[in-house]
Amino acid sequence: MHNKKHNFKKRMVVTAAIMVGILSLPFAVQAKKEKQQSADVLFTHDLHSHLELFQANVEGKVGEYGGMARLYTLIKEQKAKNPDALLVDGGDFSMGTLFQTIYGQQAPELRILGLMGYDATTIGNHEYDYRTNGLVQMLKSATDSDERLPEIALCNVDWNKKNLQQEELYKAFQDAGVKDYVIVQKGDLKIGITGVFGKDALSCAPTCDLKFKDPVEAVKKTVQKMKKQDNPDLIVCLSHSGTWEDPEQSEDEILAKKVPDLDLIISGHTHSRMKKPIVHGNTTVVSCGEYGETLGSIHFERKSNNRWKVSNFECIPVTKSIQPDTEIDQIVSNYGLKVNLEFLSRYGYVSNQIIAKNPYKFSSVLEVNEQHKEHNLGNIIADSYVYAATKALGEDGDPVDAAVVPSGTIRDTYYPGKLTVSDIFTSYSLGIGPDQVPGYPLISVYLTGSELKTAVEIDASLSDMMTSARLYWSGLDFNFSPKRILLNKVTDVYQNQNGKRIELKDDKLYHVVVDLYSAQMLSAVTDLSHGVLSLIPKDKTGKPIEDFEKQIIYSGDKELKAWVSIIEYMSSFPKDGEGVPVILQKYEKPDQRKVVTDSSFIESLFHPNRYSGMIMGVVAGVVILLAGITTTVVLVVKKIRRKKGKQNVV
Repeated sequence: MHNKKHNFKKRMVVTAAIMVGILSLPFAVQAKKEKQQSADVLFTHDLHSHLELFQANVEGKVGEYGGMARLYTLIKEQKAKNPDALLVDGGDFSMGTLFQTIYGQQAPELRILGLMGYDATTIGNHEYDYRTNGLVQMLKSATDSDERLPEIALCNVDWNKKNLQQEELYKAFQDAGVKDYVIVQKGDLKIGITGVFGKDALSCAPTCDLKFKDPVEAVKKTVQKMKKQDNPDLIVCLSHSGTWEDPEQSEDEILAKKVPDLDLIISGHTHSRMKKPIVHGNTTVVSCGEYGETLGSIHFERKSNNRWKVSNFECIPVTKSIQPDTEIDQIVSNYGLKVNLEFLSRYGYVSNQIIAKNPYKFSSVLEVNEQHKEHNLGNIIADSYVYAATKALGEDGDPVDAAVVPSGTIRDTYYPGKLTVSDIFTSYSLGIGPDQVPGYPLISVYLTGSELKTAVEIDASLSDMMTSARLYWSGLDFNFSPKRILLNKVTDVYQNQNGKRIELKDDKLYHVVVDLYSAQMLSAVTDLSHGVLSLIPKDKTGKPIEDFEKQIIYSGDKELKAWVSIIEYMSSFPKDGEGVPVILQKYEKPDQRKVVTDSSFIESLFHPNRYSGMIMGVVAGVVILLAGITTTVVLVVKKIRRKKGKQNVV
């Protein structure tokens, strides 16, 4: 009886346990909930202070695009579909319009990103344009505002090589919360975000005092640390490195191949706009263009291997038809007032002031960089340097023989219609002078006739490999043929004095006007070419310049800024019936300053210069070496055959 009771009791316990198990099954299933199967990422990069609506050519359509108020409306529309969408930026959020002039005092770009709900951004090369002090002041202004700011991720600063300037930046980075990586929670997803500064970006930041680790190695170590400590579901890299046509040189493609644990690379710096993502293994690389003309959007689906596959990617145009967000619109307007009061007032300008009417189509910035020929956009800017420098130097100053403008310093074109102060500043907005006032100043340098010939040969021979080095001249005309031998492509070069062409004298010093940044780049040519190409900017006595800042041209007590020179030149044009200057007709089309000819490779051999002689010497040496190797191989083969023949006879 006791056993029966015991067995009955045992059966009851087992039955109860089974019932409890069955009843608790839904809870167990819920506790073991499936991982989130999709993710959305919204992104921008290379915004370059374009806070307002602006004119642009997008996919061949000229119109008004962008502006943070319209961009925010579009972001909110996308967030309505998925509130957990990640929103990030790939750097260079500053420098490119008049709003950059209050960068240090107000930090408008970073603060607006925060107000718009950006989760994270990184630092691009143009964030250093106002030197160490500018970046320090911007970060301080942003943090002191007590407004919500995006996280800032940057993993490859080498703080072990701190100098005095880096000490200031280190403190500013710490106060602003800059980290190697950050973790952001979006719904059920834990997203890891790192940022990296590329090699080409560093070469484009001559005023940057920071030292950097190798981008790939730094990202690799950061991702390993992130996975070990936080185990994120999705890993994103905000890379200010860029993509190039050649995959072997394309920094973000190299990064994707060498750090396969990355799920997504937002690729800034090169201003690329992709029609479809670049995918290497399980890593996706995307870009959406520049200036906030479009909003990048990418939708991921989780794969069976727990990695992510792109199911949709698009660059959504930010058009004028989008209703601007009223709050952001008002904030941008308030910053515009500060620009007028704190910056433009010292020059007697306001941002919407009309300077000239433009009846013509000027080359686009893309054309100036990619089409190797003369462009009216380069011509008018170079001419403005000669005009403004001559005016500032006065009758007692040395006559200006030439001016040069590299394509990489031109930031925007001039569209038909009325050109304002804002339009002109945007076209040449780079840098800051020793006076700590925005805009690179113009300086006087002296080059020999021989060096001027070298400069145009660099343009003709090498700028296809480095398009930012295409040169546009005032006072200098030349012809070149792409078919001729390297460093012997120029067939003729002349000084142009009021339409009259004069042969250059090799040993004569010529007075050339250039902006401060470009002069520093010119002086680097000799070192970069290991002395093969010699360009040594000099002062008027012929002594090599050691401090370019001592060569600055002043207009009264102010540095003569490049952008002010353009305004002064355009303001000098004849006025129409409304009293507004009109762009001169000579800028309607090129005027034979840089002429592409059909001279052939063979012809260049009959008209060699010192560079082509060196090249032919190297080629001849290689031919002789190859001939020697071939002869040796032939003799060895014959010897082996003879030896085998003797063995066969035996």
